[in-house]
Amino acid sequence: MGLSLPLADGVEWQSFSSHAEEMSTRLLLEDAIHGFFHNDIALVSSFGAEAAVLLHLVAQIDRSVPVIFLDTGKLFGETLRYRDALIARLRLSDVRNIAPEASALTLYDPDGMLFRHDPDACCRLRKVEPLERALGGFSAWINGRKRFQGGLRNDIAVVEESAGRIKFNPLASWSQREIDSYFSAYDLPHHPLQAQGYRSIGCMPCSSPVAAGEDARAGRWRGRLKTECGIHLAH
Repeated sequence: MGLSLPLADGVEWQSFSSHAEEMSTRLLLEDAIHGFFHNDIALVSSFGAEAAVLLHLVAQIDRSVPVIFLDTGKLFGETLRYRDALIARLRLSDVRNIAPEASALTLYDPDGMLFRHDPDACCRLRKVEPLERALGGFSAWINGRKRFQGGLRNDIAVVEESAGRIKFNPLASWSQREIDSYFSAYDLPHHPLQAQGYRSIGCMPCSSPVAAGEDARAGRWRGRLKTECGIHLAH
């Protein structure tokens, strides 16, 4: 990949990033959290359908890693309760609940219905801009995207540069079977909405159950061409 990073030894970082695809997930995370980006990396989590796997992996390494949770104001109550349960279960010590600015909501979404006629603008207001502010003090961040989720995620790299930061996708190569096996191996609780057919869980107005044979993310922004909130489209 040849990523450049001023904060780390250039040769060492280039070697690390070029071999990231072959590294174990645990080793990749350890090197990122306690090596190159010690005290300078955050995990961004939706506390959604598969979030417990990455949260558990990071918690085994360092429970004090900052976890950024975007509370958009449109989330399911089940997600908020699941978040609280996982925080307690994994003993996460630095979960930061990030909300959109009240003044911006008043100005651009006064009736709370922006999602109906301009979902891209709604995501930008409630997710993209708040996350950019929250990541302001970090050089790197971790997220849980996987290639099997399809769409723009088919070819994501394990390590990439995005918007001036290093972004880690440590579960990029994991399969659905591996995710399911990890839940079972560590007896991790599932998001309660999964029992109702939700396989990808975001904001309440823009998430719906999926039918047998549909992709996991088919229930997001159903009926629209939109497949991403925009967080991973920034450059």
